[in-house]
Amino acid sequence: MARKNAPELRKGDPMQVQTVQSLVRGLAVIRAFDAEHPRRTLAQVADATGLARATTRRFLHTLIAEGYAATDGAEFWLTPKMLELGYAYLSSLGLPTIAQPHLEALSRTLNESCSLSVLDGSDVVYVARSAASRIMSVNITIGTRFPAHATSMGRVLLAGLDDAQIDEYLADPLEPITPSTITDPDTLRSALRNIRDAGWCVVDQELEAGLRSIAAPVRDSTGKTVAAVNVSTHVAAHPYEQLVDNLLPQLLNTAEAITRDLMATHNNV
Repeated sequence: MARKNAPELRKGDPMQVQTVQSLVRGLAVIRAFDAEHPRRTLAQVADATGLARATTRRFLHTLIAEGYAATDGAEFWLTPKMLELGYAYLSSLGLPTIAQPHLEALSRTLNESCSLSVLDGSDVVYVARSAASRIMSVNITIGTRFPAHATSMGRVLLAGLDDAQIDEYLADPLEPITPSTITDPDTLRSALRNIRDAGWCVVDQELEAGLRSIAAPVRDSTGKTVAAVNVSTHVAAHPYEQLVDNLLPQLLNTAEAITRDLMATHNNV
């Protein structure tokens, strides 16, 4: 799985004739805004996208006219209406609605934060969450992304890929997030094989120091891993053995319950 937001188009590729360049550029303008750059000037957006200023201005003012962006005359920023685009995806997915009550029940039982994510390129994206407390230095919300290789849910999702997809994923360097993050491709490949066999995964302080999490797969009717559910906790709260003995059985039950509901929903469509 290549680490790209969109497939690479080559000359003669059938997809190329279907690509609307104005839409591609408009999406690039939207992606120019992120947590580190919530507000940007016209010049900064043009710089980030590689577009001409006149082109960038047209896209920004189109977003403003449609309510997806705003400006004070000097800087531009996205508005909450932008969330509608994400909610459209979540609604079509159906999975977050199915999973949410199960996550809430698990969170109440364990008094820990529980989440559901899907794989998008090289990242996991959170699509449902029930937070018992804030245990990370960053605030996790729907749409939060983390590098898949450094997270328990990401590894579960990567383990669900076929060998060729894993090889493609591992072709790019793995960036260390903490001193504990696995960055050696062979080591991670071996870990993914173990996860396939075990059906669950623990990641210990590889995403953030002091954070330990355990994850399990959610599957569709074909047995394909389509999402992952996890429980996150402070290392002091649950030693590794306790995590496996006390939290894993209930996590597996929750993953299986979400899987059953997902299958039932799709069978009834």
